[in-house]
Amino acid sequence: MAEKIGIYFDESAIGPYLNVEELAELVKTRWSASCPVVATSPILAGEEGRAMIQGDIDAGTIDGVVICGSSPRVDWQFFDFGPAISVQRINLREQCGMSFPEGEDEELKTLMAIDYINMGVIMLQKSTQPEPEMIETVNTVLVVGGGWTGLHAATHAAGAGSKVILLEKSGTLGGHASRMYKSSPLTHPYTTAQETGIENLIAVVQANAKIDVITGATLDALEGAPGSYTAKFSNGSEATVGAVILATGWVPQGGEMLAPFGYGKLKNVVTTWEFEEMMKDGKVNAKRVAFVLNTTKLEPKDMYKPVCEPEATDDAPANDEEDEGFKFVDLESERHLSYSSAVNSVVALKQAGYVRELNDNAQAYIIYDDMMVQGIHERYYKAAQDDPGVMLTKGYVSKVEQDSDGGILVTVKNTLIGQDFELKADLLVLPTGIVPTTAKEPIMNFVYRQGPAFPDLDLFDGYCDSNYICFPYETRRTGVYAAGAVRQPMLMDNAEEDAAGAALKAIQCIESANRGVAVHPRSGDLTYPKFNFVRCTQCKRCTEECPFGALDDDEKGTPKPNPTRCRRCGTCMGACPERVISFDNYNVDQIGSAIKAIKVPEDMEVGGPRFLILACENDAYPALDMAAMRGKSWSPYARVIPVRCLGSVNAIWVADAMSKGVDGVMMLGCKYGDDYQCHFVKGSEICNRRKENIAETLERLGVEPARVEQYQVAIDEYDKVPEMIEEFMAMILDMGPNPFKGY
Repeated sequence: MAEKIGIYFDESAIGPYLNVEELAELVKTRWSASCPVVATSPILAGEEGRAMIQGDIDAGTIDGVVICGSSPRVDWQFFDFGPAISVQRINLREQCGMSFPEGEDEELKTLMAIDYINMGVIMLQKSTQPEPEMIETVNTVLVVGGGWTGLHAATHAAGAGSKVILLEKSGTLGGHASRMYKSSPLTHPYTTAQETGIENLIAVVQANAKIDVITGATLDALEGAPGSYTAKFSNGSEATVGAVILATGWVPQGGEMLAPFGYGKLKNVVTTWEFEEMMKDGKVNAKRVAFVLNTTKLEPKDMYKPVCEPEATDDAPANDEEDEGFKFVDLESERHLSYSSAVNSVVALKQAGYVRELNDNAQAYIIYDDMMVQGIHERYYKAAQDDPGVMLTKGYVSKVEQDSDGGILVTVKNTLIGQDFELKADLLVLPTGIVPTTAKEPIMNFVYRQGPAFPDLDLFDGYCDSNYICFPYETRRTGVYAAGAVRQPMLMDNAEEDAAGAALKAIQCIESANRGVAVHPRSGDLTYPKFNFVRCTQCKRCTEECPFGALDDDEKGTPKPNPTRCRRCGTCMGACPERVISFDNYNVDQIGSAIKAIKVPEDMEVGGPRFLILACENDAYPALDMAAMRGKSWSPYARVIPVRCLGSVNAIWVADAMSKGVDGVMMLGCKYGDDYQCHFVKGSEICNRRKENIAETLERLGVEPARVEQYQVAIDEYDKVPEMIEEFMAMILDMGPNPFKGY
């Protein structure tokens, strides 16, 4: 804990907006006892400025540093003075000077700056330099799945110097790739299908001395934590591993949703995967092949009728064409797999090429509503367009019938040229639904309090990647990284890149655990939650709300921390009603004391209101910075405190603000729900649930619950943040002053 603090002002950052000399004098008066140094520098974020601070540290004059200047998100490289010196950044440029509304009383700007400085000094005083929790780690990566992705992941991890254990459920390596005839283009010029090369890849893996291959076995249990997991296999063996790459791929969806198109009822109706295997085995003998995409599309019934009418039964009555509404083709899990479109489009192009490869006179027809080709595959699409034997048309299939000669009659409507037509084909090929293996079984079999499988897979259609936008490869279990089609639908070229990314993540995880620091998203963070177990009531809120399973229970039911599983979000700290959980440099007392340092006028009519913004450091805080840098301004009555995640917000902070006389608390965080963008997956959602409990408490105290509100913002919605703040302030002004103001 810093006892001798130096406060330094960066004139280059805040001089254009604030009177630096005046601020320095005011600070000297307020903090003379605990801050022996208050200094200004023309350019603090530079070598000379850093040298000035380092000189005071070396002389023993100070043991803590407060920087009054730009946002902590910039110039960070200049203000690291080693593990023994705590540093607190105070954002007087973006969130005081730049954001101050033009025409407002300049005295309000000074009051805002003083509040931020007071808050910053107190936060530093309540902070200690963290010491890492060190564990003995092993540089071994377990790759689960011996298909295309898993084989590439193993070679990448081994190539980077890690030992690798490659685990394959079946008796042989290769996975789906070994049953494929060819791959979509993998190399230049990206216009023709290619051999997969899977046999060569298998040979490379088997010849690598750093890779131990286990086939015919599964993972029975994974217990422990990143850096030192114990993996137990179904063959009776076990191993200690530092991280895991999950590359178990996909399985074909059941054919129920394809039944209306004749699948399972009519001859010569197959899926793309079945067609692929037929090609591999040399069993395709068709000159006219129709490929249909978008079997999941909803169409009005007067346009789209059952294309292969099932017979009526007591359980399934015949379709009533007079019904209003839409036809919806169900699948076994009662939902469509619309996310497969990009993969299915390229697969259809590839297999249409197969038909032409077998016979120069053959014809391939692709009927689509959405033709999705990404990136370099646009060249593949254009090559198919240029082939006179491949016909592509937009439209939907309204009827499928068996022809008298055993072929298939397909009626196509709403085509690109506006003409309906009937197509006679030897074979009808329907898209294969791509279902991740994690949707079918646990696979990992975690020995975690929260269960053996990845949580909340229903949010991701069964895929285990928990944060596509922010952190690809990342799952809800730290140390386990997903790659390939178990993460999201993808082709083999993308899966190869995925394997490299996941391998790098796994290696980074082991290296981070070896140094006692967080992997992501707070990379390099030395802190971890500390528990005052004397006061713990074993309510289990922390273990239940942790999004990442970082906490188990010991034999007495007391929380058992696993530091290397922790991502340092602080959700456990926000959950604890007894406030027994803290981090060395982020804790309940620290933020609560900073809130109490805000100077709140006793009369809102004279001094104006005051309201607090608790801003998520991942999206909301950067959005505020960007808004200010782009000339946006907001109320000078707001005071912003960054928090690691809204999940870390403890209810006592709201109570501290209300008792202080703050007129409102605005919690500004990531978007939650189905399209969430929370870096910690559940933080914003958990905060929203807790807000209901806070509302009940406020009502009992006679305070309007609307004084505490949560807003959602994405990092790129900086232009909307000032409007949100103004909207909240207008609501507070309508309600009038906090009833506790002046007490």
